[in-house]
Amino acid sequence: MTGGRRVFTIVNVLFLVLISSTMIVPLWNALAESFSSNLGSMQPGILMWPRHFSLSGYQTVWTVLDLWKPFENSVLVSVLGTLLHVVLSTLAGYALAQPSLPGRRAITGLILITMMIPFEAIMIPFYVTIQQLGLLNTLVALILSGAVSGFSIILMKNFFQSIPSDILDAAKIDGAGHFRCLWRIYLPLSKAGLATVTLFEFVTRWNNLLTTVLLINDSSKDTLQVALNGLVNEGSATSSGNLVTTNVKMAGIIIAVLPLMLAYPFVQKYFVKGIFLGASKE
Repeated sequence: MTGGRRVFTIVNVLFLVLISSTMIVPLWNALAESFSSNLGSMQPGILMWPRHFSLSGYQTVWTVLDLWKPFENSVLVSVLGTLLHVVLSTLAGYALAQPSLPGRRAITGLILITMMIPFEAIMIPFYVTIQQLGLLNTLVALILSGAVSGFSIILMKNFFQSIPSDILDAAKIDGAGHFRCLWRIYLPLSKAGLATVTLFEFVTRWNNLLTTVLLINDSSKDTLQVALNGLVNEGSATSSGNLVTTNVKMAGIIIAVLPLMLAYPFVQKYFVKGIFLGASKE
């Protein structure tokens, strides 16, 4: 290795370490503070290890603040909403991948246009639609919100188009219909695409705050992100008058982050392949 290349490698490594530290250090500090005692977590400074190890933060979050209910709502909305999103996006992507579909290019163009419109621009029409359907202040509204997206449809379409058409033709000759081809051929060969769409949608729904604030008024139906927002930014004391200390806030944050960290390793092997292939096909 030449001197210039060695210097370039060292600079790259240092740069990546610096970038990684901006993400790892805050998360590690939150983890350390969540396991600290009430007084220990209130002291200034960044913690690498808990001050006076204690589980009081997690006990307060679950027993005093009842964070389990928003957690339960988030799990229900995220799991069912993601399942609905993946099913609808897969069906739409399969239909658009068929060369015989009339107006396929025009439909694809319309779907691409929807990706250019931010949610804030359609927030009021969206609210009115949910209200007219009688779904306001229900978890069903959160599940149906974002039931399909242009990004997921295009991603699945590109995946299905990457599968050789000869396989589909052979299956049709054997008498297989579209649903059987989709279930037996396309889906097993598109695990990377399914994993990518599932991960993106689950993370989006799990971290969604705006839609819940817009549609839900009943605190018993709040999701985890709404509860954490009140805990971290607004709450200074519990309903019983106890001070909400830093370890309590950090315990809530760790509880919110943990499901995503546990889910990612199971889909990580498909993730890079899914993004690359789904984005590179015409």
